[in-house]
Amino acid sequence: MADTFTIHLKVWRQAGPNKPGKLVDYTVDNVNSHMSFLEMLDVLNEQIIAKGEEEPIEFDYDCREGICGSCNLMINGRAHGPKAMTCSCQLHMRNYSDGDTITVEPFRAKAFPVIKDLVVDRSAFDRIIESGGYVSVKTGSAPDANSIPVDKSVADTAFDYATCIGCGACVAACPNSSASLFTGAKLAHLNRLPQGEPERKKRTVAMVEQMEEEGFGDCSNYAECEAVCPKGISISAIAEMRRDYMKATFAGEEV
Repeated sequence: MADTFTIHLKVWRQAGPNKPGKLVDYTVDNVNSHMSFLEMLDVLNEQIIAKGEEEPIEFDYDCREGICGSCNLMINGRAHGPKAMTCSCQLHMRNYSDGDTITVEPFRAKAFPVIKDLVVDRSAFDRIIESGGYVSVKTGSAPDANSIPVDKSVADTAFDYATCIGCGACVAACPNSSASLFTGAKLAHLNRLPQGEPERKKRTVAMVEQMEEEGFGDCSNYAECEAVCPKGISISAIAEMRRDYMKATFAGEEV
């Protein structure tokens, strides 16, 4: 592959949440194979600004290191693009060839309304966390926390679930627009640790019911969420969430 090549884009443009949107065609020349996908969009925006005929494309990002979860793009119909366990910001243009056409859209879900162009409102995730995704017991400083024995396998599994960056790819990929993997991961990483045990039932009920209130769909075990998760989080988190929710509701736990 040559170091530079041409890419054709179909990008979703939408002026605002209550405005109609459409796919607009663009061509980007001199795309470097070492560019990230977001850097390629930067080049496109420079072209748009230079022409002065329309506003640059709005897209979300922060760290560009696969940590923050902001770069939520649907690329050729797949959340974050074609590479497994890779965020949009970590996707490089060497995965494409000269003359390729790439369709770029926002994550689509009722609970993720479009703000502008490729930017969606993911504050529903924040409200799920606010409802119970924390530990309110006094954990003390690091030495105090470390004095509580935690089995290594438990700590490792809790950490695996804690790697969820809240990007929303699971919601975008799910045919039901379910947030079960996100909510399950946030629950599992707290519920498995001794500091999270006292509020386990209350936390589970609160976060699951907030998820439903936000308008996310239910899980039907398609496992598309696991397939597109950039951190490779297992759908076992959903099974744990369902089990804990059933136990809590049968015990009469209320928010």
